Amino acid sequence: MPNQPERHFIEAWSLINRKYLGKGVRVKRFRRPTRCQIRNRVLLAVLMVKDIKLSELAERLSVSSRSVSAWVYEGRLPGKANLEKVCRELGYPHHILFNPQVINNSPVICQQAPSRFMKRTITRSPVRNHILTGLCMVHDLSVTDVSHWIGVHPGTFRKWLHQATLPSPAFQEKTEQFFRIPKSVLFADCVLGEQPEEELEQYAEMKK
Repeated sequence: MPNQPERHFIEAWSLINRKYLGKGVRVKRFRRPTRCQIRNRVLLAVLMVKDIKLSELAERLSVSSRSVSAWVYEGRLPGKANLEKVCRELGYPHHILFNPQVINNSPVICQQAPSRFMKRTITRSPVRNHILTGLCMVHDLSVTDVSHWIGVHPGTFRKWLHQATLPSPAFQEKTEQFFRIPKSVLFADCVLGEQPEEELEQYAEMKK
């Protein structure tokens, strides 16, 4: 049997490559670690909502990617100069981004069933409570599921996310107990968004 022309071999391999190798690899912007590996959930939550990769933040701050990873996954604190830079870059005071209670407490929450965060939550309408929305992303929880677990109507919970509405003290407590993060951090966006910049700077100085 005569050998096939060389170009036929090339075309055959081309078809194989397109079928099995040419579909492309979709690289996620954030790796998916186990929840026990995330020590600073608030910092990661803000980055995820703002769609800033750890490597991008490192580049903006002129620090190594390893340093930023250590802040998020190991709960390490940056030096004073880098602390000021990251707070200025992300728009939060250090007691919010690097809260000791958040870093030192267990990051495992007690969800009642498997859940999944829906991307349309942030694509259909802008969010104003970045921290609370980002925590749903970090833990991969749907807004509807979280609202049921803490006993509030889903529409009300969405107002907390999209309008930065401050819930009643009772629901603040319930949300704090669920995420195991202080309510002052969970709803920081509701308070910070209403204060003038001068007051925020004074507030940050007092917390140092």
